[in-house]
Amino acid sequence: MGMRMLFGAATVAASLAMSVSAWAQGKQDFTLVNKTGYTLSELYVSPAAAQDWEEDILGKDILDDGESVDISFDRGSKTCKWDLKVVYEDDDSSAVWSGIDLCTVSRITIKYNRSTDTTSATFD
Repeated sequence: MGMRMLFGAATVAASLAMSVSAWAQGKQDFTLVNKTGYTLSELYVSPAAAQDWEEDILGKDILDDGESVDISFDRGSKTCKWDLKVVYEDDDSSAVWSGIDLCTVSRITIKYNRSTDTTSATFD
């Protein structure tokens, strides 16, 4: 998808097709891979201590099945524990993971199991 995102301490700024070298990378940077079989219409990443989800990182874009998006943090960001929420385009259902240590994770792959109706994630 080529989309790069920057997270500040209190604000979220999005920029499309930004080169990696243009910004100093944060230790929380990760790639989200959609292996659910469905399109995701919304993506939220907020500090674990936050009371709300802030802005949808995808904005007007979507994340189709099989696609990935790179999420980048400002190098000055100190928070390691983050929450992740994805919303499915077809029925607006969502899945949430809390307290992910993004200082140790560089790739998150989400999958959906139709027989159990559950969304799971692997953290690498």
